[in-house]
Amino acid sequence: MKLVAWFSEIDRSHIALAGGKGANLGEMTKAGLPVPPGFVVTANAYSQFLSQSDLQPDIARHLSGLDCSNHDELQRVAADVKCLITSATIPTNVAAQIERVFGALKPGPVAVRSSATAEDLAEASFAGQQSTFLNVHGGALVDAVQDCWASLFEPQAIAYRERCGFRHTDVRIAVVVQEMVQSRRSGVMFTVHPVTGDRGQIVIEAAYGLGEAVVSGAVTPDMYVVGKQSLQIEEKMTSPQERELVRNRETATGEEANVWVAVAPERGEMPKLSDREVQQLAELGCRIEMHYGAPQDIEWAEDGGRFYVVQSRPVTTMGG
Repeated sequence: MKLVAWFSEIDRSHIALAGGKGANLGEMTKAGLPVPPGFVVTANAYSQFLSQSDLQPDIARHLSGLDCSNHDELQRVAADVKCLITSATIPTNVAAQIERVFGALKPGPVAVRSSATAEDLAEASFAGQQSTFLNVHGGALVDAVQDCWASLFEPQAIAYRERCGFRHTDVRIAVVVQEMVQSRRSGVMFTVHPVTGDRGQIVIEAAYGLGEAVVSGAVTPDMYVVGKQSLQIEEKMTSPQERELVRNRETATGEEANVWVAVAPERGEMPKLSDREVQQLAELGCRIEMHYGAPQDIEWAEDGGRFYVVQSRPVTTMGG
């Protein structure tokens, strides 16, 4: 029963073990795409944790008869279940394996991301419903993994599973641990126009700093529309950026691990990407779409002049 797996050991056939996010990172690593190194704390580790802690009966009792349309009740039940999980003790062998494999990574902080076993599938999207922790150091890693497990029971995740008919006990969760890219620029890329549904266009969004600022909507990114065949830029919209999210080098863990800093006015007014960089990203998007054979929603980051892929999943909603 594998508890921890390197990206190089898994691929998209391992969703039940590594979750959608982890399986995709393994798939792209094996395909030679620029993915920062890392590993997955597998869904087996979560199952062992639940079993040894004997939490399943208590979780089922809290969720039994829950009315998800009752906001206050949903919030209360979610908080109770998350507390059950974060208060329990992680099995010694699980914690030891996490720490051993982490020790083989390059020294430095990591990103810790939830990867539910039902997420990032074409027929359902759980993306964004569980927790992500950035700039986590070794001493806080096991706690961050446990917090990711607990986030399987965020209110929005509980309600979504109810709407989609997923049994709560059928959805397990893995956790991705990945070398942290201290991105100077980051963003998302769609290999189909997310509004018009035009499959002949790639849409790239870009901002300064860590990608969470773009994903959460905290900043308005630049937008570049690229023709997929020609790789020519067809539209470019630059959005001034007054602040960026960066690593707080004075704090190792917790909410203060990242900090907002001001962007110099002249830099904030400039396009975040050069035309050549837009084309490089578009080429990368084409490679990823060709590998998967379907339009992709990609999260990217740049550090030291190199672009990295930190996540890719099928596009599950399109306008048009």
